[in-house]
Amino acid sequence: MGRYVIRRLLQMIPVFIGATLLIFLMVNVMGDPVAGLCGERQCDPATAAQLKREFGLDEPVWQQYLTYMGNVFTGDFGTAFNGQKVTELMSTAFPVTIRLTLVAIVIEIVVGIALGVITGLKRGRPIDTTVLLLTLVVISIPTFVTGLLLQLLLGVEWGWIKPSVSPDATFGELIVPGLVLASVSLAYVTRLTRTSIAENRRSDYVRTAVAKGLPRRRVIVRHLLRNSLIPVVTFIGTDIGALMGGAIVTERIFNIHGVGYQLYQGIVRQNTQTVVGFVTVLVLVFLVANLLVDLLYAVLDPRIRYA
Repeated sequence: MGRYVIRRLLQMIPVFIGATLLIFLMVNVMGDPVAGLCGERQCDPATAAQLKREFGLDEPVWQQYLTYMGNVFTGDFGTAFNGQKVTELMSTAFPVTIRLTLVAIVIEIVVGIALGVITGLKRGRPIDTTVLLLTLVVISIPTFVTGLLLQLLLGVEWGWIKPSVSPDATFGELIVPGLVLASVSLAYVTRLTRTSIAENRRSDYVRTAVAKGLPRRRVIVRHLLRNSLIPVVTFIGTDIGALMGGAIVTERIFNIHGVGYQLYQGIVRQNTQTVVGFVTVLVLVFLVANLLVDLLYAVLDPRIRYA
């Protein structure tokens, strides 16, 4: 196991460098950030040259990337064009998005797996057909439609929640936004769990456990569910980073000042330092989540061994 972890950590290094390089190149072709600093008026050449020199934009792109990566390894993600450190923006944005992601993941795991197990055990029955239709509807509806609809009904019409989340963004306020963020993933987890349960239910080890007279609950939890969760865990692990990075729409709807909000502001204002810094951290989240998922395989299935 130790050798496997070390090998995976070493493999993450070129992936991290390649991903950050690609992001850096794409962000730098978005437009001229100096033009955005000057607003509607065009910057005079002297001011533009001074700003480019101040933020290092007068250097070649490859040199800018090397400078940026050197600063990243020292914990410096640069300075936004408004003079604020990107790390300061991260310290206020990431805790909010992490809480929102935790709420979404809990909803996705609890509700999605529960519905998947029920429909997988009752495949072909009315409850199975109903859940499949509901999940298909959820997948078909865009997230911004679901978010605006729940905000209108629960926040404006019925007054059950606040239409906008407060700056504190407590867990209680993030339940509905978390549900909106997790809605599509919840539907996929339900369908994936259902398919996996239905297939493994016909396996030899399940028939053997039933023939041995084990209680139905133990057969489902200890044998059937444990082996059926491997593809579900894979999806959920990769979905953690996707939820954090894809929270732009949800955070805009409910006025949540998290990672998605900062990324949106950075893209609109062509603030390359903010966008690259936040996306760099999200790349690390993706890589760590994938590593943890691979290690969980051995916990779910003892037959899996890492050389």
